Amino acid sequence: MALTVKNISKKYGNVQALSDLSFEMSRPGVYALLGTNGAGKSTAIRMILGMLSKDTGEVLWNGKPMDPIKEKIGYLAEERGLYPKYRITDQLMYFGELRGMKKADAAKAIDYWFDRMGLDQYREKRADQLSKGNQQKVQLAAALISDPDLLVLDEPLSGLDPVNADLFKSIIYEQTAKNKYIIMSCHQMPVIEEFCSDLTIIHHGHAVLQGDLNEIKKGYGRVNLEVKCDGDILPLAEECGLTPKEVTPDGVHFKIKDEQQAAALLKKAVDAGLTVVRFDLREPSLHEIFVEHITRADAAAKEVL
Repeated sequence: MALTVKNISKKYGNVQALSDLSFEMSRPGVYALLGTNGAGKSTAIRMILGMLSKDTGEVLWNGKPMDPIKEKIGYLAEERGLYPKYRITDQLMYFGELRGMKKADAAKAIDYWFDRMGLDQYREKRADQLSKGNQQKVQLAAALISDPDLLVLDEPLSGLDPVNADLFKSIIYEQTAKNKYIIMSCHQMPVIEEFCSDLTIIHHGHAVLQGDLNEIKKGYGRVNLEVKCDGDILPLAEECGLTPKEVTPDGVHFKIKDEQQAAALLKKAVDAGLTVVRFDLREPSLHEIFVEHITRADAAAKEVL
């Protein structure tokens, strides 16, 4: 199986919501679509799912035009939305039958997901009688009920408490272990780093960065140094030509030129008799990469104007 998105675009009047977006999922896993609010992520997702028409481009599943009605697809929308006055059991049965499931199979799947998500006590409840977190569980169950091959998750952890966030993450891990294809849009960068190997960052409708996250990070090198010492590291850092980027009670963050600069600081700290509690040399985080590319894109746009 493979998902191929080729040059899809969408324009509303004079506003270019999405411009020539392309990417490919040639193997199972989690692919991230990132961007600021209004960047075009949800527009891209809706076009992939056939909910919006495309001005240009195509979406292929296994080399053929995607048919969302025929294919096994699960979708958790950012806006959420259940029928508030209907029992959640009836709604899940309805969603299962919409995906072509027999009632017996849908009932078995409902039993499984109610148990997996701790919803058994709410079987006879209407959607508007549930908390927002439990409604979100029901909607994830609706996305998963037909055991989809392609799962699209738009801000899946938004608004969840830590316990339910961990539950959702465990379910996503289970789906990846079952070799599912998952597209995830999420503003929580640590979650993207936890799950996604490949990504696209969209800004004002344009892809500003694409590729394998590990390879992108390797391209930067290990340029972040975080140090925590029992003692003042700043005078020694100044001797090494280092200016602190951030100083907090938990340590000092430096941006370094190379690993030799970090090694020189560590040697000075040890020679000075300082107790080094933490000396962490790392690649930039996805958060830092994201901010850099969005800032760079905005600066380039201003130059054009």
